[in-house]
Amino acid sequence: MARTKDMTVGNPAKLIITFAIPLIITNLGQHFYMMVDAAIVGRGVGVQALAAVGSADWTYWLILWSVTALAQGFSIFISQSFGEQNYQKMNKTIAMSTLLCAVVGFVLTVVGIFATKPVLELLDTPADIIGDATVYLTTMIAGCLIVTAYNMAASILRALGDGRSPLVGVVIAAVLNIGLDLLFVMAFHWGVFGAAFASVMAQGIAFIYCFLQIKKIACVHIEKSDWKPDFAMIKKMLLFATPLTGQSIFIALSGIILQATINAQGSNFVAGYTALNKMYGLLESSAISLGASFSTFFAQNYGAGEKQRVLQGVRSGIILSAGLSLVVMAAMLLFGKNILTMFLDVSKEGGAEAMAVAWRYLKIMSYWMVILYVIYVYRNVLPAMGISIWSMIGGIAEGLVRVGMGIFLVPLWGQEVFYYIEPFSWLAAFLLVIIPYYCCRKKYLL
Repeated sequence: MARTKDMTVGNPAKLIITFAIPLIITNLGQHFYMMVDAAIVGRGVGVQALAAVGSADWTYWLILWSVTALAQGFSIFISQSFGEQNYQKMNKTIAMSTLLCAVVGFVLTVVGIFATKPVLELLDTPADIIGDATVYLTTMIAGCLIVTAYNMAASILRALGDGRSPLVGVVIAAVLNIGLDLLFVMAFHWGVFGAAFASVMAQGIAFIYCFLQIKKIACVHIEKSDWKPDFAMIKKMLLFATPLTGQSIFIALSGIILQATINAQGSNFVAGYTALNKMYGLLESSAISLGASFSTFFAQNYGAGEKQRVLQGVRSGIILSAGLSLVVMAAMLLFGKNILTMFLDVSKEGGAEAMAVAWRYLKIMSYWMVILYVIYVYRNVLPAMGISIWSMIGGIAEGLVRVGMGIFLVPLWGQEVFYYIEPFSWLAAFLLVIIPYYCCRKKYLL
């Protein structure tokens, strides 16, 4: 059991922090090598290549976030079984989760590859970047099963309280990814295909490492009989995880629709927006990591019947999230512009214009950061209590705000509206998770 962590005993704040630290480093590592991808493409190939990568971002995130949310939803059942110390049920859940993720990953890969070019055309991707965008997106989607496998393996480890192994896997993958980026893009001149291929290979290495660590956990011992489909369990898991996945789908779809409006602003604006999106991952990564820590803590304790500890975890989570958001905000305001130069060379054509867009975006987002971070407390406690529908409703609200502002307000008030779309969408999502939590708290936790 040395690789697992029982979060039903001990100080809640300390447990959350110690579990979150390796997750934060893991996510920062993941986003760092994704940023290196963009930096090598943007500075090594050019602004148009960076814009091509960016124009494909939301479409790829639709797939990535769907499988990530699915794995996260399934991992809550794993955490609850672990908290109950019902290891037979836990192993069966792991097996069913793996089968479901494999099926979903395969379907998304096939559909995604055939839909790539039509979707990019539908989004009015500028003619000067649609070729590279198609190559990049097709390559990333072709590796969807690998990415799905990694997310499922990492979710299993985190559900059992092992945040260290995913960190090590990401560090190994990050080093490999950077090396392959330099080789494929700078030495072989494979352009955006090289960057995408390097990312997929790096995820594959991360999965292999995490899979090997799962095999070392004593309580994880899946028998042949565990692979036999349990349709009652599958139905329960899908009914629970579907709203979580729906949340991600609605958010990503709204981003795809918004991307069409952004594409109409020209390649330089798209490049600036892309640079900001790469930074956005960095901004949110610590919040996502805290969210994963909250999810494990809440699910284990709720599964063990320790409802007062769940309440303590919520209070600690709010303080931790708000405090960390202020640190991130200060860092971005002090060093954000320097980080953006990783992606954009202002001496090249269109570079200065793209930089102005990215920096304006980054400053405004930083001021609203506390809302984004605190969302993750409530977004994770509700599913742990068995209430996942509000995650989807919150995702719908976030998506509607994003699309509504992009379609209706940008034509009225101009490009300035773009800079406020994300903060207002965060606010909508925040209201639709905090209100249900306090309405349901008495019934489920008191």
